[in-house]
Amino acid sequence: MTLITRRVVIATALLGAVAPAALAHHGWGSYDSDTVLTLNGTIKTSTYENPHGTLEFDADGKTWHVILGPPYRMQNRGLQADMMKPGTTATVVGYPSRNDPVEMRAERITIAGKTTELR
Repeated sequence: MTLITRRVVIATALLGAVAPAALAHHGWGSYDSDTVLTLNGTIKTSTYENPHGTLEFDADGKTWHVILGPPYRMQNRGLQADMMKPGTTATVVGYPSRNDPVEMRAERITIAGKTTELR
């Protein structure tokens, strides 16, 4: 295999690995930043992984899908994964999705009296 062929194979492999992750992440334009939601409820499940954490959150008689910040930001601001255990009560403030009536992008979360800014 020539040097140029090796480089093409490596570049193709790298693009193939990065492209799905880039396509899976969405922009923030799909959230209505003119409408602020404040939800008080209970965490059903949580994730603490890239590109951002998530909650399944029971509030107002619905189960909401809440998009949080990236794990490095949450950790740097004091929101640890173990604080978001199922059954934990929380207040989440953020913007509703324009496309999904039970999804929101969280700007801040308050757990046990501690508020963490997520953006």
